[in-house]
Amino acid sequence: MSILVVFKLIGSLALLMFGMKSMSESLQKMAGPQLRRVLGAMTTNRFTGMLTGIAVTAAVQSSTATTLMTVSFVNAGLLTLIQAISVIMGANIGTTVTAWIMSLGFSFNITDFVYPAFFIGIILIYMKKRRVIGDFLFGVAFLFLGLGTLKETGTSFANDPAMRDTIMAFFSQFDASIWSSLLFLVIGSVLTLCVQSSAAMMAITMILCSTGVMSIDQGIMLVLGENIGTTITANIAAMGANVQARRAALAHLTYNLIGVIWALCLLKPFVGLVCDFVGFERAMDASHPNYAENLAKISVVLAGFHSAFNITNTAILIWFIPQIEKLVCAIIKPRREDDEDDFKLHFITSGIMKTPELSVLEAQKEIRSFGERIQSMFGLVRTLLDEDDKDKFVKLYSRIEKYEEISDQMEVDIANYLHDVSDAHLSDDTKAKMRAMLREISEIESIGDSCYKIARIINRYNSSKEQFSGYQVKNIKTMMELVDKSLAEMNKILVSYKEQNDINHAYNIENEIDNYRDKMKAENFSEVNDQKYSYAIGTMYSDIFDECETVGDYVLNVVEARMGVKKKD
Repeated sequence: MSILVVFKLIGSLALLMFGMKSMSESLQKMAGPQLRRVLGAMTTNRFTGMLTGIAVTAAVQSSTATTLMTVSFVNAGLLTLIQAISVIMGANIGTTVTAWIMSLGFSFNITDFVYPAFFIGIILIYMKKRRVIGDFLFGVAFLFLGLGTLKETGTSFANDPAMRDTIMAFFSQFDASIWSSLLFLVIGSVLTLCVQSSAAMMAITMILCSTGVMSIDQGIMLVLGENIGTTITANIAAMGANVQARRAALAHLTYNLIGVIWALCLLKPFVGLVCDFVGFERAMDASHPNYAENLAKISVVLAGFHSAFNITNTAILIWFIPQIEKLVCAIIKPRREDDEDDFKLHFITSGIMKTPELSVLEAQKEIRSFGERIQSMFGLVRTLLDEDDKDKFVKLYSRIEKYEEISDQMEVDIANYLHDVSDAHLSDDTKAKMRAMLREISEIESIGDSCYKIARIINRYNSSKEQFSGYQVKNIKTMMELVDKSLAEMNKILVSYKEQNDINHAYNIENEIDNYRDKMKAENFSEVNDQKYSYAIGTMYSDIFDECETVGDYVLNVVEARMGVKKKD
């Protein structure tokens, strides 16, 4: 019988965690694009940042999602460290809504609402336009079903004297000393890290306390431990990110550690105030006739303590955000800057992919970096044309070769990342963005190939005995300036919103490139026929113009993908 109860407990926790995950992901799908803009715009100062963190976390029902999202934004350069700290503080308040949902589940029978939610949800799932709402209802239903089953399991604990006495005997071994309290603090942190869900740990804590097998003081320490454990997830995710993202994750841990320290110092009066507010009698034992009624309030006490702790902690520490920033900056020193020629994705990290809808931001930032790198590669090609020193020419040509290899690898890695993100259910808006980004990276990689081809032509020219005339060199440089202008326009469009750009600028530059290429090719054909220079030199001259024009075509394809213009057959 006890084994069945244990499996029922584990299964109900699995239902609860799955429900929370489904509900959070569906909310992100419904509000993904808006959340990206809200989080990026509503952080003008520490107070608006805090309010944004509260709103976003309450909306997606996951402080972990908000924190990971915030760390991702810092990693992508969309938020400063100070802005991120204020958002994280707000997220800690927003997550207390989850505890109140848990408390609601333990206060009355909510399973009566589960089956209608399943029924409506399955209908909406089969309606393509309403599928996300159906997913949300299924998530809510699974969450409430898990809570209801957990409550039922707790009742079976209470009705099984042998099991109840065994568990109570275990917890009664721990006295009210500071060491026992710290032990439960550590247990709460470790278990939250293991299950990767503070909501699940809160549910476990509530069921243990509401059945009377664990004291309220032990439950409070578990709640404090959960506040620390939930911060470790973001720190693990940020390990592969840039220095600012790692500092943001550490700031989250630091903020909660400071809160736990002052809470431990003021624990008795603080818990006493919460109990008095709820009307919970801590001294009441099982012999009292109102014991069961009093015990039913314990889930409200835990949710109330969770809210009071996080609100008070934020109210105190929001004034010390600059000091927290200095502390984490002192702890995490910048790494040695990587060589610009070394391959490394700066914004995409595998650890920060908990929120698929918002992972698009990392990919967009990486594509911008890809575009800037390709323009730098073209700059090296322009320099190569003027390099007379043999050794410097060889080194420069080797750098261009390396850039071409890097562009190939960047395309593969960004595409793989987008493929991994696409495994999750995404909104139509995000799917369209991902299709556009796949097209963008393919075209940018093709630009890299063309740049390398131009470098090979110049290398072949450099090995020949003949030389371009001054007039030819001037024309090539003019063409390259036009191409660089088009690359600059492409990168400008990649770093701004669609509505802020005019695609006609890119079309005009491309027309200039096409017209100039046609003019130079016609001149070249005539001058080769007139034997003003050899056919070999004329061919290399013409090939450079052709390849530059090809770069212009690829650039325009990137711009059209970014602006939502369909590719022509």
